[in-house]
Amino acid sequence: MSTPAPLMPPVRAEYERPLEPVGDLAVETPLPFAKRLASQSWARRVLIALVLIGAWEALARAMNNDLLLPTFGATLTAFVQGILSGELLQRTAVSMSVLLRGYLLGVACAFVLTSLAVSTRIGRDLLSMLTAMFNPLPSIALLPLALLWFGLGTGSLLFVLVHAVLWPLALNTYSGFRSVPETLRMTGRNYGLNGLRHVVLILVPAALPSILAGLRVGWAFAWRTLIAAELVFGASSGNGGLGWYIFQNRNELYTDRVFAGLAAVIAIGLLVEHLVFDTLERLTVGRWGVQH
Repeated sequence: MSTPAPLMPPVRAEYERPLEPVGDLAVETPLPFAKRLASQSWARRVLIALVLIGAWEALARAMNNDLLLPTFGATLTAFVQGILSGELLQRTAVSMSVLLRGYLLGVACAFVLTSLAVSTRIGRDLLSMLTAMFNPLPSIALLPLALLWFGLGTGSLLFVLVHAVLWPLALNTYSGFRSVPETLRMTGRNYGLNGLRHVVLILVPAALPSILAGLRVGWAFAWRTLIAAELVFGASSGNGGLGWYIFQNRNELYTDRVFAGLAAVIAIGLLVEHLVFDTLERLTVGRWGVQH
C-alpha cells in the first residue's frame, strides 16, 4: 500500500503590477496669518489682556470718577512715574527681599518634614496631624500672634510667610513621594541608598512634578500673604514694601498710585510664574520626560 503524498499549500501565481505615474504633488498651502497667530498661546493671552484693558478703560470712562476707578492711561502714567522716581522699585525690592527669605525658610521646613514623613512612621503621623491642624488656618490670621511674639518688623512677616509656604508644599511633596513606584524605591535600596540619600537621589527626581506644583502654590500663597501683611503694618523704620505703598496711597486718596501698586503685584506674579517656574519645569520635567 503506497503512502499518500503530503498535501502542499497552493502556490499563488506571481505577477507584477505596474506603478502608475505620479502626478504633480499637491503643495500644502500655508495657513492664513490670522489662523497662525491664533494658534500661538502668547497671542491668545495678549488678546485676552487687551480685551480686559479695553473693558477697564470703558468702565472707568463711564464712571468718570478717578477717585473710585482711574483709567488705564492714568494708572500707566502713575506706574511709569513710580518707576522713574525709584519709589516703586524701592518698595518692590523691600518686598522681594522679605519674600525670598520667608519662601526659602518655608521650603527648607517642608523638605525636613516630608523627609521625616517618608522615612519614619512618627514623621508621617506628625506631618499628617500638623497639616490637618494648620493648613486650613489662614496665614494672615496668625498676624496678631506674630506681632505679639516678634513685634513690628521683618520677624513677623517671616513667620506668616513660612506658614503660608510650608503646608501646601509639604502636602504636594509628600503626595509626590507616595506616588513614586515601588520598583524605583527598591532600585534605590539595591544600590545601598537609604535615609537622606534615598530621598534626594530617588524620591525627589521622581516626584518633581508634584514638588514644582507645590512650589507654585507656595509662591502664590506667600506673595499674597506678604502683601496682605504689609497692608496692615508692613513698614519698619519707615521702610515698607509694596503693600505699604498701596496702603499709604490709599490713605492719601491717590487711587491711580494704588492701582499702579496692584499692577506691580500682578506683573511680578506673572514674571515669576512664567520666567522662573515655567523655565524650571521645561528644563527638568519636560526634558526628562517625567511629565507630558
